[in-house]
Amino acid sequence: YCSAGLGLIWTFMHSTQQAPLQILEDALLGVDKDGKIAFIGKGGELNKLSQDFGFSPSEVTQLTKDEFFMPGMVDTHIHAPQYSYAGTALDLPLLQWLDTYTFPVESRFRDLEFAKKVYTQVVKRTLRNGTTTACYFATIHTDASLLLGKIANDFGQRALVGKVCMDMNNSVQHYKETTQDSQDETRRFITELLKKKYPLVKPVVTPRFVLSCTGPLLGELGAIARDNNLHIQSHISENAQEVKIAKEMFPESETYTDIYHKFNLLTDKTVMAHGCYLSDDELNLFKETGASLSHCPNSNISLCSGVLNVRNVLKHKVKLGLGTDVAGGYSASMLDAVRRARDTSKFITIQTPEHETLTFEEVFRLATLGGSQALSLDEQTGNFEVGKDFDALRVNVAAPEGPIDISQEEGPKVGSVSPNHVCWFVFFSVTGDDRNIVEVYVAGRKVIPFTEPTAE
Repeated sequence: YCSAGLGLIWTFMHSTQQAPLQILEDALLGVDKDGKIAFIGKGGELNKLSQDFGFSPSEVTQLTKDEFFMPGMVDTHIHAPQYSYAGTALDLPLLQWLDTYTFPVESRFRDLEFAKKVYTQVVKRTLRNGTTTACYFATIHTDASLLLGKIANDFGQRALVGKVCMDMNNSVQHYKETTQDSQDETRRFITELLKKKYPLVKPVVTPRFVLSCTGPLLGELGAIARDNNLHIQSHISENAQEVKIAKEMFPESETYTDIYHKFNLLTDKTVMAHGCYLSDDELNLFKETGASLSHCPNSNISLCSGVLNVRNVLKHKVKLGLGTDVAGGYSASMLDAVRRARDTSKFITIQTPEHETLTFEEVFRLATLGGSQALSLDEQTGNFEVGKDFDALRVNVAAPEGPIDISQEEGPKVGSVSPNHVCWFVFFSVTGDDRNIVEVYVAGRKVIPFTEPTAE
């Protein structure tokens, strides 16, 4: 600990704007009493750094050769209530799936006991999976949405939480709001969540998507976000049928993106999920406004919705992160999102051989620094830089009862790749899972292994 903080020595792996993977070997990192990174130096500088920052060398934690630290992962799009049926109900395309499964299940979250059970499960599971930051959709129910914010705070997860807004729903009539109620309840949700002064939980304005919202509601939500300087989240161009209906609903708008832009919902604090069918002109508008995309490959494949060409998004310099999109995506693990993003990129290469397949290093950046940038939280988290919060995973590739078998002291030589790089690759590629994540830190606080919140 340095000045009542944490001192760690060994290998740190993270991304920077310049490098998708940077390996800091024999590194010494200090965390101050506020959970922020105070310094990053070399292990050989231990004595000097201990004097400069006022800690004892004996207080430093040294990792084993099979361990490394990486930034906590950022899930830029997840539906917390849908965790209750994750892994099931993947037999229909998007719009029919919403009508048949999603809306009936979400309508149950007016029951706060049911909401508490599911929301506790999803927060604990995502933290256990290494998600230190999550951008949650809740439901239209204000009190249950506030409960999700409380649970995230109690377990120490950094979160953006959104009360869903929808004043149109022809399939499940009891699961919608009036336009006025949606506005009023959104304001109440924002006011009450901010009043709690949770250090890591913030509200996000959440129109479900264009097909569930009238123009007047979209316009009011844009004004609420602007007047309160809030984040915005929604969906865009996930499914071809959805795109067609959106254009029919708003014929005065040239594109789906123009609809959100018209209602002031495309800002530098906006994250839109999917974007499979966005044109180059629409991507240019994302870049101009500073809006972000959340790539949700598991959901895109599972619901047969479409494929996002991530390379093209990056070429347009649009901020981009990864999302699990539970329960359209069947897994709440960001490691799964990483692997499915690579698979999707390979699918595109099969169809178009000249396509440049994403590397694991690039997808690693999307899951960490890219996600923090997509949520406009990169000044607080996303990588290891002095002044940022220490959001981190301690990974042990040789964890007892883990999924990785270490069969020899030295594996096969892979060019000039270091052994630490090999450990990282084995964990990320297809083998590692939550059993390899032995500790999770958010803002310097150890949240895994769990310490159950104290009952009020």
